[in-house]
Amino acid sequence: MQVAVLAHESFPDRAKTAVGLLRYGDHEVRAVVDRERAGSRVADVLPDVQDAPIVASMADVPEIDALVVGISPIGGQFDESWRPDVRAALERGCTVMSGLHDFLEDDEEFVRLAAEHGGALDDLRKPPDDLTVAEGTAGDVDATVVTTVGTDCSTGKMTASFELRDAARERGIEAAVVPTGQTGIAITGWGIVVDRVISDYAAGAVERLVQTPADADLLIVEGQGSLAHPAYSGVTTSILHGSAPDALVMCHNAGQEVVHGYESFAIPPLSEYVDLYEQMAAPVSGAEVVAGSLNTSKLDADEAETAVTDYADAIGVPATDPVRDGVPDEVLDAIL
Repeated sequence: MQVAVLAHESFPDRAKTAVGLLRYGDHEVRAVVDRERAGSRVADVLPDVQDAPIVASMADVPEIDALVVGISPIGGQFDESWRPDVRAALERGCTVMSGLHDFLEDDEEFVRLAAEHGGALDDLRKPPDDLTVAEGTAGDVDATVVTTVGTDCSTGKMTASFELRDAARERGIEAAVVPTGQTGIAITGWGIVVDRVISDYAAGAVERLVQTPADADLLIVEGQGSLAHPAYSGVTTSILHGSAPDALVMCHNAGQEVVHGYESFAIPPLSEYVDLYEQMAAPVSGAEVVAGSLNTSKLDADEAETAVTDYADAIGVPATDPVRDGVPDEVLDAIL
């Protein structure tokens, strides 16, 4: 499928879905729509991913099948400045895919345009109607289950999940990512966005996801939020308990000391964070943090190498920056 990705004034740092599609998606990205960076290319700001032109609006986008909202704002709300581009995509008969909390199918204008022009609205965050509470059966799956967890939102949990999957596949292991967020669903075409699920059913939704892939020997569950986050700890706990993991991989941004958007809240010391996750997992699965993933994108090569070493020492397990350095054998061995 040929797509364009909407990322106005957020690419690449605050456009997780856009970056995820460019790095891991099977779709051909024909353009990134960002009025602030128009005239440049993806390769100018984000190396080692699928390249595409960055344009100002849908008027500059070549023929596509779908427009994907590639921004993940706090609260997941639709920004009215995006309306002209969504409108233009629907008038061209495109599908518009969105992972926002504000559903496009609730917008009368978008529904009308989709019907008139043969377009479609795909709200990735809309959960199934038949979810239930967890039954405590996720631990019965035959596959090894690894859940990525973090010290904050946007610490690379989704990235680590796909990098671990690819490293395991290179070793000949049948591995799959279990998507729990809109970006993972946009990449893989399946999953449930857990933060949109009724709280009583959230762990049950994850339990269902873990039990879905029948042919995988290794399941990497995409984590969300963080256990000590003042707003999003609930979804983190639901994923941790619903997945009943065998092991945990803790993700962190190098040098980050406070919670993004909640700067009055300090991130606990890393060794204490490991204990928090292990204590929370203990009643359900007894999973331990066996490896670490560190985002060093803001550092130069020498600084990054030192940061990864210090991070591994702080959490007491092997660590890597999977984007910069890949997944070394010692990290994958620790997980397996």
